[in-house]
Amino acid sequence: MKVLNFGSLNLDYVYSVDHMVKPGETLASFGMNTFCGGKGLNQSIALARAGVPVFHAGMVGEEGELLLNACEGSGIKTDYIRTIPGQSGHTIIQVDKEGQNCILLYGGANRSITREYVDEVLGNFEKRDILLLQNEVNLLDYIIDQAYERGMMIILNPSPYDSALDGCDFSKISMFLLNEVEGEQITGENDAENMLEKLKAMYPKARVVLTLGGEGSVYQYKEERYRQGIYKVKAVDTTAAGDTFTGYFISSVIDGVPVPEGLALAAKAAAIAVSRQGAAASIPSREEVIKE
Repeated sequence: MKVLNFGSLNLDYVYSVDHMVKPGETLASFGMNTFCGGKGLNQSIALARAGVPVFHAGMVGEEGELLLNACEGSGIKTDYIRTIPGQSGHTIIQVDKEGQNCILLYGGANRSITREYVDEVLGNFEKRDILLLQNEVNLLDYIIDQAYERGMMIILNPSPYDSALDGCDFSKISMFLLNEVEGEQITGENDAENMLEKLKAMYPKARVVLTLGGEGSVYQYKEERYRQGIYKVKAVDTTAAGDTFTGYFISSVIDGVPVPEGLALAAKAAAIAVSRQGAAASIPSREEVIKE
């Protein structure tokens, strides 16, 4: 069984601020750093650091060497990453003194996926291989359809949620990993219990992991339901917390770990990530998570 993450690769320009910029306001930052990130890259790094051999597919621009180095340095297989003319995807991230963030995303090379490229990449995978997706690349609907035809297990983190997801056939998804905001956008429900019930009714064959911020997370599959609280730490930067949780939980599924243990492992990894600055740079190794 092979694991493919078809996702974004971004340069994150992170500004430390007293508070989030308000409309019409000019605000001085008291720190700036450049990190490698993107939900796709973050989740691949989390998988790799959790011990999963993972292939990454995606596109970078002319200044993408830093992103390729980050992949190779984390043990991610880069066979399917392509460099194209123009800019890589990037973000402008504000992180306030409480560790909360807001993010402005520019798609860049991530939005240059072609059908020919999708076919070329997926041609190297087969039935029961795992495909992980987020919503920071284009042609997500086509990628889902082609992977489903191949019999791949499709895991979707529908973030950021926008109209591009309306054209995707969610009945082809094997597992959703999503937060409360995305849960409400899919179901129209703003209560977690109602979200879970609605998701079960809408996609009865899918496994669902719903993250609830300070309330922890819930796993649901048919009549199974497991809950996991958070590990409390001082938050420095929450940017990659969800991506870390996603990568580590998927690693537990691949390893055949019981769901409650997998949720606990993912929660612990996410707690370590929020206690550090940066996105990809904050994701812990498996040894660090087990040691804590």
